[in-house]
This record gives sequence, C-alpha cells and structure tokens, in this order.
Amino acid sequence: MTIKLGLIGGGIMGEALLSRLTTAGLYQTSEVMVSEVQPSRRNYLQQQYGIAVTADNCLLFTQAKEVVILAVKPQIFSAIAQELADIITIEHPPLVISILAGVPLSQLEAAFPQIPVIRAMPNTPATVGAGMTALCCGAYTNPMHQETARQIFAAVGEVVEISESLIDAVTGLSGSGPAYVAVMIEALADGGVAAGLPRTVANHLALQTVLGTAVLLQERKIHPAELKDQVTSPGGTTIAGIVQLERAGFRSAIIEAVKAATERAQELGN
Repeated sequence: MTIKLGLIGGGIMGEALLSRLTTAGLYQTSEVMVSEVQPSRRNYLQQQYGIAVTADNCLLFTQAKEVVILAVKPQIFSAIAQELADIITIEHPPLVISILAGVPLSQLEAAFPQIPVIRAMPNTPATVGAGMTALCCGAYTNPMHQETARQIFAAVGEVVEISESLIDAVTGLSGSGPAYVAVMIEALADGGVAAGLPRTVANHLALQTVLGTAVLLQERKIHPAELKDQVTSPGGTTIAGIVQLERAGFRSAIIEAVKAATERAQELGN
C-alpha cells in the first residue's frame, strides 16, 4: 500500500492527528508512516495503530506521496531542514504542513523551496477532537492543498483560515488559551473549597460549569455579554461576584495574558 501521509514527530499532537485521521477513515493505517527518534515511542505507535514507523526523516519524506506534517519541537526544525536538504528536490514533493510554533512561512519555504507549505496552529484540545486550528498558506499552495489541510484539521476540531500576520495572535489566544481556562477552572474550584465545598464536588462543579457555558454559547450563538446579563439579576449573587472580578482586574488580566503570549510568539519567530 502506498504511503500517503507522513508525520515527522510522534508526540502528543502527532498521535492526536494520527488517531483521529485513521479513525475518521481519511487515511488507512497502511497509508501512514511516522518518523520518531525515540525507539520506545516508535514501538508504541506501531503496536497501537499498526502503522509504518522509522527513525529516518529522509525515508519518510520520499515515501509520503501526499502530505508530510512537521510535528516536532520548533527548536529542532533547523536540524531537520538540514537533514532533508539533499532530498527535497524529488520530482513530486508532498504538501508540507507545519504545526511548529514560531517558525514563519518564510523560513519554512526557504527550507522547502518551491514546495507547497501550509502553516497550522492547533491547540491541545485537538487530542480529544475538540481543537481549534488556524491555517495560513504559502506561495506554492493551491485550493486543493488548502482543502487537504482543512480536512486533516477538521478531524480534530474546528478550522479557520487567516493571514500569517495574525498567526502569533492565534498562538496567544487559542494556542495558549487552554492553559488560561485551566487556571480559571482551578480557581473556581478553589473558590468553592474556600466557601466550604468538598474538593471533589468543587472540581466537578467548576469543570461542568465551564463546559456547559461554552456549549450554551455555541449552541445558542449568543454573545457572552448577553449570557452574563441573563444570569445577573439586580442586587443578586452574580453581580456581587462580578464586582469582585472587576475590582481584581480579571478581564484586563486575561487580555494582557493573550497579548503577552502573542508577543512571546513573535519573539520566538524572530
């Protein structure tokens, strides 16, 4: 069977894509190869999914006929690009999709000259099929390449297409956002404990409250401010809590967190 999809990197995000894409039937396991440096990880992926594995990135790049996804740490991109430099002139190169934070299209296209490249920024909820991915396309891509990338990341959640000038802002918001939400859930639970709830009950209440609120906003397609107003009755408990959030600068803290993460992504890209 022909290898259609290659993954350079078999870590958490690489496995998430592998699992969802094969489960959805977008690729058969016999059509997938993963390149991974750690022998124990290679063995696990091979046994768990029945895919081809290798430690040779060059072999993977020449075998994958349709797509190669770069799913490694951005710090080792230069080493991988140097490793692939001698073989990227193959006659029919695959579409290259990078999920490397901070590595711009200019750097990717310098490493893969005249090859279609798409830069993607998924987030960790992709591991459970609830991710948010932003895509930006390079100079040599066409609508078919865009659709291929969209189908791949639609298997792990929602997809938007943006200009690359906005990718760092995406990193600051949806890329880092799960951590902000996790901190908020933890704080909600701590507040419940401070008010006298048992820890397990407080954790359950906090998690389901955040999950339910997100689903409600999505299903009813209403602005968050509208839901806040619906819950906030005059002189009631909710407005008392919101007053404290405003005094503590909660809204401003979230805004500044997104801005700080965006600036850090820009620094990494430079």
